[in-house]
Amino acid sequence: MNRPDLDGGVLSGVRISGIGVHVPERVLTNDEIAGFLDTSDEWIRSRTGISERRVAADDEAPSDLGVLAAGRALEMAGLTAGEIDLVISSSLVPDMVFPATAAVVAHRLGAHDAAAFDVQAGCTGFVYALASAAAFVGSGFYRRVLVLGTETVSRGLDWEDRRTCVLFGDGAGACVVERSSDADTMTFDLGNDGAGAEKLCMPAGAARLPASAQTVKDRRHYLKMDGPEVFRFATRTVAESCRRVMVRAGLEVGDIDLFVPHQANIRIIDSAVRRLGFEPGQVFTNLDRYGNTSCASIPLCLAEAAASGRLKRGDRLLLAGFGAGLSWGSAVTIWTLDGGAAWV
Repeated sequence: MNRPDLDGGVLSGVRISGIGVHVPERVLTNDEIAGFLDTSDEWIRSRTGISERRVAADDEAPSDLGVLAAGRALEMAGLTAGEIDLVISSSLVPDMVFPATAAVVAHRLGAHDAAAFDVQAGCTGFVYALASAAAFVGSGFYRRVLVLGTETVSRGLDWEDRRTCVLFGDGAGACVVERSSDADTMTFDLGNDGAGAEKLCMPAGAARLPASAQTVKDRRHYLKMDGPEVFRFATRTVAESCRRVMVRAGLEVGDIDLFVPHQANIRIIDSAVRRLGFEPGQVFTNLDRYGNTSCASIPLCLAEAAASGRLKRGDRLLLAGFGAGLSWGSAVTIWTLDGGAAWV
């Protein structure tokens, strides 16, 4: 969607009609991590902007968190699960390789006739899932689509690797996308650079390298990341994608009421803000309290911003994600909801 000869990316007659979130009860602070790892609160905060994060209980998986978030989104939209035509879920670490986490969530909600599939685009998954939902609804294929970003990333972390384990947290967000007036639009820019695929991956546990005693010993079934390379990729592509999507939407930086970037690292966010020229009041973050919740980070921010009054009906939103793939995605839309979801 980055070719100059393409006019795509603008979808009319679609809107978000409900949003819901859920996070685990357990709060894990930097000081607690410093108790079992060679690090400190100051080291983590100064490099990432994170002070604490939520961690799922041993019996919680993405579908468990997603069902709770989805139920709240449906309630806000005034819908029952039976009125949903399609469920799309995105996770960095899903319930299982297969079946789709979306299928599990749909069944547990009672959306028994709905189609269901997962999107795998790393931490950009929520933006990809939102774009897919908007395309289905905008084309008239479906009327109402439930979109989830739900994560228990903690299950895929090497808790002996301070370069990765301090970054992530668990949580879930969901939204309902449905048909609206033609005046409501969503505009997207999506892309991927597979040359960097190995810079952020989970090497073992699937067809390329099945899990074995040796892969467990080598700790290859945990998330691996080349931090400096991912940082360089993110600081370049986020700003470029945001500029493209604003041009497609016919907007400039001053027209955006709230910029909601993926909550990966405060240095990456600050770099994007500087490059794009946003004022502090135009940007929303909650990275300090939740860490990088991967596919859940953008809906968690949206729900909190709406609940706190930072996001109001009629506001123009710019969303930006990036992650494994290496993937990126940005979106522009108008917030059409009054009030906010019940906050955690």
